[in-house]
Amino acid sequence: MLDSVGCGELPDAAAYGDQGSNTLGNIARRVRLRVPHLRSLGLGRVVEIGDGDRGDRRAAFGRMAESSAGKDSVTGHWEMMGIVLDRPFATYPHGFPPEIIHKFEERIGRRTLGNVVASGTEIIERLGAEHVRTGSPIVYTSADSVFQIAAHEDVIPVIELYRMCEIAFEIVAPLNVGRVIARPFVGSNGAFLRTANRHDYALTPPGNTLLDLLTNHGVAVTSIGKVRDLFGGRGITRALPARSDSEGLDHVLDVIRSKRSGLVFVNLVDFDTLYGHRNDIEGYARNLERFDERLGDVLSALRDSDLLIITADHGNDPTTPSTDHSREYVPVLLTGAGVRPEVDIGTRRTFADLGQTLAANFGVGPLASGTSFLEEIVVEHS
Repeated sequence: MLDSVGCGELPDAAAYGDQGSNTLGNIARRVRLRVPHLRSLGLGRVVEIGDGDRGDRRAAFGRMAESSAGKDSVTGHWEMMGIVLDRPFATYPHGFPPEIIHKFEERIGRRTLGNVVASGTEIIERLGAEHVRTGSPIVYTSADSVFQIAAHEDVIPVIELYRMCEIAFEIVAPLNVGRVIARPFVGSNGAFLRTANRHDYALTPPGNTLLDLLTNHGVAVTSIGKVRDLFGGRGITRALPARSDSEGLDHVLDVIRSKRSGLVFVNLVDFDTLYGHRNDIEGYARNLERFDERLGDVLSALRDSDLLIITADHGNDPTTPSTDHSREYVPVLLTGAGVRPEVDIGTRRTFADLGQTLAANFGVGPLASGTSFLEEIVVEHS
């Protein structure tokens, strides 16, 4: 899961203020992308990414539309695992109501700062020094359904920040807020830097996901990165933290080489956190290239029985004025010895089609939503 690597605005993007968003396409118009492995898997057939997308294509490819309302990570991940939401998570475009903040402050025994809509880097630049001086945690939200708490690790230790997040989750979860996120940072005024000790507290899915079905049938599910948090730990056999995309890919390679079986679900969050939310076009492009280089190692390590899928959960176009997620199609590239090359699966109407395809692959379905395209992509054996 390439977090936020979208490929073009959805038909309802204007309702979200995201008209014109195209994370991959707009970046490629600004920066020449050197991504030969992604091109070889058909990415250039899904979205225009400039010259050089010719050559051998060894994958099935297409794109998927999000049918749930919203454009956040929880919604995207849940839908991909078979849960299509009939109502969006609650958002607070003007900050949280005073009664919520008051209840939170009473429970933690401190006043808070902020309670505004802001990007994570901007808010610590603006309020970080006051936080260090007063010891008051910084509360903020975004266009997504999130209650985020930022605190300097030397002022509020990480374990205490996590406790505050647990209290916040108890308060806002009944209000259908999708996530509470701990956002620790370090450094001094003018040079604050967020750390890798982020932690997400998310609602659990309202029904069985593909992960639940797999573990209930004895199929191992290994999560890498923030995946475990997004599902509230449910349906996960083994969880591996990842402080960076590079570490996440190290885990992927280790799992392949260990010859483990089951589903390996990795989220590579740097695209979103470090570049999309900061409108860093050049940084986003370079991260795509770093991923592509490591993708070569993953492709070389695949066993004949492996199926590799590359997709995303939403967009976050760094070329637009917004620093929030964007309502976009996402690419889906599928490769492996058993996958027919050059198969165009078209535009899928829901992310859940991928979950249904995986359910069919593992023989554990069906899920409540989605249509499998497994038969379209598998090599026929005589």
